[in-house]
Amino acid sequence: MVLSGKQSRYLRTLAHPLQPIIQIGKGGISDQVIDQIGLALEARELIKISVLNNSLLSVQEAAEAVQVGTKAEIVQTIGRTVIAYRRSQDHRSIVLPR
Repeated sequence: MVLSGKQSRYLRTLAHPLQPIIQIGKGGISDQVIDQIGLALEARELIKISVLNNSLLSVQEAAEAVQVGTKAEIVQTIGRTVIAYRRSQDHRSIVLPR
């Protein structure tokens, strides 16, 4: 699923007040981190991920790893923060504009 510009703007608006719930640090992105991100996306659909300064990955590399590992859409990377969205199978709390 590819997000349209209107959908991306809407998700960025919803993500603005959120705090990062996952931190990627020196350990990088392991299978356990991908699993945690997947669970968080299933529960919330939209999350912020913080890439710490001591991470060996750049923000873009981390975003790409999250996208491939969780099949999520990367809404935006800003500074050291990644905003990811994946539609939940159960909850579906976010209704995207067309």
